[in-house]
Amino acid sequence: MFVELNELLNASPEKPEQGKLTLLRDTKTDGSFLVHHFLSFYLKAGCKVCFVALLQSFSHYNIIAQKLGVSLTAAKERGQLVFLEGLKSCFDVLFGEEQHVGQTNPLRFVSEDGSNLKTMYEFVRTSLMASGSDSWKCPVLLVDDLSVLLSLGVRPVDVLDFIHYCRVAVCSQLKGNIVVLVHSNDDSEDEENELVVNSLCHQSNLILWAEGLATGFCKDVHGQLKIIQKGSSELKAERNLLQIYQYKIQDKNVTFFARGMSAAVL
Repeated sequence: MFVELNELLNASPEKPEQGKLTLLRDTKTDGSFLVHHFLSFYLKAGCKVCFVALLQSFSHYNIIAQKLGVSLTAAKERGQLVFLEGLKSCFDVLFGEEQHVGQTNPLRFVSEDGSNLKTMYEFVRTSLMASGSDSWKCPVLLVDDLSVLLSLGVRPVDVLDFIHYCRVAVCSQLKGNIVVLVHSNDDSEDEENELVVNSLCHQSNLILWAEGLATGFCKDVHGQLKIIQKGSSELKAERNLLQIYQYKIQDKNVTFFARGMSAAVL
């Protein structure tokens, strides 16, 4: 049986969950399709979204979102989407482009010692704080992808501190959700990245782990997705739930199916 991700997660746009940290992890494949899914899901659900896009341009995300039935331009205009374009912000910092009066570049740390993410945290917090005219559902912070911060010279402890403070502000105080993407590699020598990945695995309520196929390329199966739903920390007897599916990325959606149930086999 072929299903979509919302069905696997029992996710409803009418009543999205609140107070959750979701980790999107990819190994030997590109897990960006998960970012596009959650971006379109939360916008369709009527949530206020702060999207810290460190990897691609606004136009890139907008083109894909349109295929999924969402206009990021319209979402920005109506105040539902706050978009931080990391590539442009880095350019502005490094080449001296001036900010508007009263504004501080959230990626100011690039020109400093790379250890102070306070300006980016303040950007997230103020972006998601409700105003009197807001009628949006729960606020959501989406980050694509966290590994880029390490590449920019940010220390792992500062990346984890940033996520910790965002969890306090978004998940605890504002009763919203956080979704972050990180890259990982089981045989990687990048100890800093693996430290961040492993720490986030312990903190997350839900982990979606996209992996490349061990057998290599297949036109009918693009990868494997592990869904790990954490048991309640209050109920220690409650175990984590692990589900494994294979998937195929199509032009306007992604279909999931049990292992061995692809069109190539059937």
